[in-house]
Amino acid sequence: MMMMSKKDNLHSSMQFQNFELEYFQSQFERTVEYNLADSSVKCLSTREWLSEEEAEQLLSTGLFYPEVNGTGLLRERIAALYPGATANNVLVTVGAAQANCMVVSTLLERGDEVIVVSPGYRQVWGLAKNLGCNVKELQLLPEENWRLNLDRLAAMTSDKTKLIAIVNPNNPTGTVLAPDEMKQVVETCERSGAWLHADEVYRGTEFHGVETPSFWGQYDKLICTNSLSKAYGLAGLRIGWAVAAPEMVGELWRRHEYAVIAAAGPSMTLAEIALQPEKRAMLLQRQRELSRNGHAVLEKWIAQQEGRFSLHKPVATSIAFVRYYFDMPSVELVDYLRKNASVLVAPGAYLGTEHHLRITVGYDTAKVETALSRISAAIAELAIAV
Repeated sequence: MMMMSKKDNLHSSMQFQNFELEYFQSQFERTVEYNLADSSVKCLSTREWLSEEEAEQLLSTGLFYPEVNGTGLLRERIAALYPGATANNVLVTVGAAQANCMVVSTLLERGDEVIVVSPGYRQVWGLAKNLGCNVKELQLLPEENWRLNLDRLAAMTSDKTKLIAIVNPNNPTGTVLAPDEMKQVVETCERSGAWLHADEVYRGTEFHGVETPSFWGQYDKLICTNSLSKAYGLAGLRIGWAVAAPEMVGELWRRHEYAVIAAAGPSMTLAEIALQPEKRAMLLQRQRELSRNGHAVLEKWIAQQEGRFSLHKPVATSIAFVRYYFDMPSVELVDYLRKNASVLVAPGAYLGTEHHLRITVGYDTAKVETALSRISAAIAELAIAV
């Protein structure tokens, strides 16, 4: 009788789902000349957006253990973004990534049914799978302009559904739910008794400048998450938050203590500054301008590509989900572009939809133009080789 080794036994008992997109980016984002695989805009240096007084405030920040749930001022400024919320509704986390992780570990158990949207950022998808949940994917379709099909969502939902996870505005398609669509999502949750997790990290990225409403206040079994990474161009601060009823904030807080104790004190000082109304407006305007300019460059480039690519024009975010029309898996195509053009983009397969590339354009237009021209040259060589 053949005995299993400890290594084999470990492998058989832990079928771990890697976070493929993040692992891919971690491996290669600093090995290329042009990284368009991120999902933010060109991030600011600290010097660029602080006044002398604010810089002194940062330098005076004590490096003792900060408030575990977030400084009182920061929680107040976050709560001010959600009508009717108070600081007691807020938990400050290490990015929205940690907030989302706390949501899954707090609400879900092995065997629970979860609905996620694809294409999408597959963090909740992977966390739930690793927990042993039954994960259902609501597929967005390009022929429906990537709109959330509310009838399909309702049909997928039952009294077994524990959690419905929505990203609004959507990553990677850049679509935004209309108020009546948000209401129907809530009604679907109410009928089944499911929790609603609203990841709203792209609120404030809308090209027209009108900020998408939060789900906050529309449902009692609701957790909203957000961060300073996407709309603000401050990804390096690693500051996020969860907004929920005080009782749920307490439950999340208990998991937060195990995971990280607290977010970093200097980062919270900078977050307090960023969420001052005038400073926040400046950061959002800068991000929107970068995104609009980058998308204009991308649209012009696609029109010149002789039908090799297409795009359903997004209305928000600095990212575009670009369809390509040749027979190659997206992971292979991205690897080819990395090696032959020194440009990194994200494969659609890692976001749940094949034959697409996620391309981020929220950078200086010269950078976007050069990177796209390199992609064109590499694709032309590929066509000749095939």
